[in-house]
Amino acid sequence: MNKNHASAEGAARSGGVKRLVGTAILTALVIVLQLLGSMIRIGTYPLSLVLVPIVIGAAVYGAGTGAFLGFVFSAVVAVATITGADQGAFIMWTANPVMTLVVIFAKGTLAGWISGLVYRAISRRSVYGGVLVSAAICPIVNTGIFCLAMLTFFREILAQWAGGSDLVTYTLLSLAGINFLLEFGVNILLGPVIVRILKAVRLA
Repeated sequence: MNKNHASAEGAARSGGVKRLVGTAILTALVIVLQLLGSMIRIGTYPLSLVLVPIVIGAAVYGAGTGAFLGFVFSAVVAVATITGADQGAFIMWTANPVMTLVVIFAKGTLAGWISGLVYRAISRRSVYGGVLVSAAICPIVNTGIFCLAMLTFFREILAQWAGGSDLVTYTLLSLAGINFLLEFGVNILLGPVIVRILKAVRLA
């Protein structure tokens, strides 16, 4: 009985260490990919890979880890916003700093958290299906919250940017537009890679 108890404790500690190390690696990836995001481009559009490690963390370690990685992603975005490195977000910051931070942290954190919940629900029937849906949900939540916030809390700024265009159309086609499609496409295309990572982690 004591041997079994010791064995269970050892396995729990080993699992905890693996989780800690894995989360640390994914956290570093989130930071690096977000910082380098503007340098990786398809034509004139930045190719964002930052949501991929968030999806991986949410699938491997659960919704809580997904939320944490989304929070880290948001923190990097917040620094770029406050310092003016992200000029569009800086305009929002000068207009309403509190709401800007609320939106930044809400969209990233919820994207990771909801992605984890979706994966857990669907992966019981199909791991591949869980990965694909959670990978799709992550950019949808991230961009969707941003668009809703712009239409609700930053309508005056949005009207200036739209230059007389319909605000909803401008938000969906111009403000989100290509960037969202790239994030969505990258996540879906890398779905099989995420599945392989999940299998490798479970066999380790």
